[in-house]
Formats: sequence, structure tokens, C-alpha cells
Amino acid sequence: MSSERTSPSDPHDASSPTPETAAETPAGELSSALAALVEGMAQGNRSSLARAISVVENERAGFQDLLHTLLSRGRAGGTRVGITGPPGAGKSSLVSAFARLCRRGRQEVGIVAVDPTSPYSGGALLGDRIRMNDLATDPGIFIRSMASRGSLGGLATTTKEVMDVMDAFGFPRLLVETVGVGQTELEITGAADAIVVVLTPESGDGIQAMKAGLMEIADVFVVNKADRPGADRLVKEIRSALKLRSGEVPGAGSGHHGPAGHHGPSGAPSPAPERKEASGDRASEEPEVERWVPPVLLTMGQTGEGVEELVQTVDRHREWLEGSGELDRRRRRRTADRIRDVLDRELKRRVRRELARESVLAQALDRIARGEGTPYSEAAAFLELMGVDPAQAPLPAGGDGAEAAR
Repeated sequence: MSSERTSPSDPHDASSPTPETAAETPAGELSSALAALVEGMAQGNRSSLARAISVVENERAGFQDLLHTLLSRGRAGGTRVGITGPPGAGKSSLVSAFARLCRRGRQEVGIVAVDPTSPYSGGALLGDRIRMNDLATDPGIFIRSMASRGSLGGLATTTKEVMDVMDAFGFPRLLVETVGVGQTELEITGAADAIVVVLTPESGDGIQAMKAGLMEIADVFVVNKADRPGADRLVKEIRSALKLRSGEVPGAGSGHHGPAGHHGPSGAPSPAPERKEASGDRASEEPEVERWVPPVLLTMGQTGEGVEELVQTVDRHREWLEGSGELDRRRRRRTADRIRDVLDRELKRRVRRELARESVLAQALDRIARGEGTPYSEAAAFLELMGVDPAQAPLPAGGDGAEAAR
């Protein structure tokens, strides 16, 4: 399987400098090593893809220029599906079954699986790779495991950028599986076009599903391990929560799972409200955009039951995204968030570099200890030294520390 990883400390990798040196590369200029990776990706070389991902994941020198070059060539437009939910919900099994079904249709699939990082050792088991081992021999599937490295929200810090690299490679299907999350860890919304929230019958998720968070981001609900007691009850609880939230549910026609399964056609948009013509006015020729109401599906990831219906539902959701214009709106919001993320990362890097110079931080601490400043006045002084307009970051009253820092 093409899931090669490059060690961050690989002495033979020309792009091994630390993240602090990444910003030193002139914007827009690719080194010969990175240019070779771009060319290799253009030729469909999976090894080049794996090494390019390593450059981005570890924020090595030139990684932003690499991303700029790949994105400048235009999106490949692959369907990005996020699989999220609490720990133990069977997300990996569901991803594996989803990928196998896509391969039956001869679609290539890229998978990003995020595993938690140990707060003690800093390492990660990358157990998702183990659980997806049955896909290892399929040349049409590329799996990349990532450690969360302490990042909150269910994804690693660079997961979104790794997805960009894989999209640029041309995968028509991109699946990203998050770390087990709670109801407010919702970073997946910034990485995927469709969000599948996976819940299990016996873990009390029905109560959580009625609360804000996961309830609000789901495009599709999946009750996995449907052979366990309580699956039908959880489906009804989710449907009730959807009704409370939207004031309506899709038609109650039973699918192949029976009355407790999904309701009506999988992922069928809710009927648009009836429009009445005012006297003497013509109704608009443009039909109102139907609103998507998340369907609730029953699956068993281990056996694959119900997964075909999930794939079909995701495809219907994609059609709705494109037809309603919501796909463009979501991508525009994600791009705005990405700009903020890049600025935030670069500003943090500049601050760290500034504070690392000589004894700048030590002197600030000494002034605070002498009562000549506070963390706020010293931070304001550092911002001013970095060229931030003092009017945008006003110094606190009695900012003696600011004068001393100059």
C-alpha cells in the first residue's frame, strides 16, 4: 500500500529544517527537492505524494510554498467526507467498509486517519492503520495516519493541509476519520464537505445527540453496531431531536431497515415551503432551494450492512451541495478560516522567534518581578517592537515595561 512515511529526522531529506526555519524560504520559490515532489505527484507517483505530505505535516522548510504551488494548479475537486463521533463508535470499521465499496466502483480513495498522541511520551499508536490493515494490499487506496500531537478538535494541526495535498493528487474520494470526539470538538467542519456523525446504541449518545455541537454539524447520522440493543431507540431519539431543531422531519416511509431505520429516501431534502403569488405578481421562476435534513442510517461496519446506503446518501448529499450552491459557500467559509489559521501560525512563529532572541524574555520577567511591568504591558511592548500599530494594541496605563523593552 502506498502509505510511506518520511521520518521527521531523515538526514537524507533535503527539507528537514525545523518548523522555525520554514518561514525563511522566499515566498513562491520552490527548492529543487520540492519541485521534484510536485512533478512526481503530477505523474501519479505515490512515493512523491507521501513525501510531500511529510513536508506539510512536519511544517518543514518551504511547506507553504509547496502548498501554494499545488493549490495554484486548481482543485481536483474530490469529495471530502468527514467521519466523526465518540471513541469506540466503530469509525475505522465504517471507513474501511466505505472504502471497499468505493473500490468496487473502481474509485481510488485517499484516507486520513487521526490518532491521539500520548500526553506522556508524545507518541501515538496509530491504531487506525492497524484496524484498516485489510486495505493494505489495495493499490487504489492510500492511507495516511496522523498523530493529533495534542491538537484539540479531533484533527491534527495540519490535517486540513494534508487533505489539500491529497486532493491535488487527484483522489475522487477523500475520507478523514477524526480522533474520538465529544460534542464540542468540531474541527472536522473545516476539513470536509460532508460530515457523517457515528453514534452507538449503548453509550448514552442519544442524550448527547439532542444537545448542540455534533447535532448541528451532521449531514448524515449513522447509528453503527445496529445489531446491539437500543439501536432503534437511538434512531427515534435522533429523529425527535431533528424534529425539535427543524420543526419537521422527512416523510416517514420506511427504508430497508424498517420503521426504525432512516426515514424516506436517504438524504432526501425536505420539501420547500409552498410559495404563494401576491395579487398581480408573478412567482419567481427560480425554485427555492430545498433544505437538507440529515437522514439517520443504521449500519454494521464490521459486516458492511447498511454501508452501501451510506455511500449513496453521501452521493446524494454531494448533488444537493452542488445544486443548492452550498458547496461553494462552505468552501468559501473554509478558505476564510484557512487564511486566519495561516496568519495565526505565522504570527505565533514570529513571536516565538522574537522571544528567543538573547535574553528578551528573561529581561521582561525581571522587570515584572521588580514591579516595573505586568505580562500585559510587556506583551504590548513586544507587539510594538514587531511593528504592530500601538493604536491597535494600546499599552496599559503606566506602561513602564514598554519603555524599558525599547
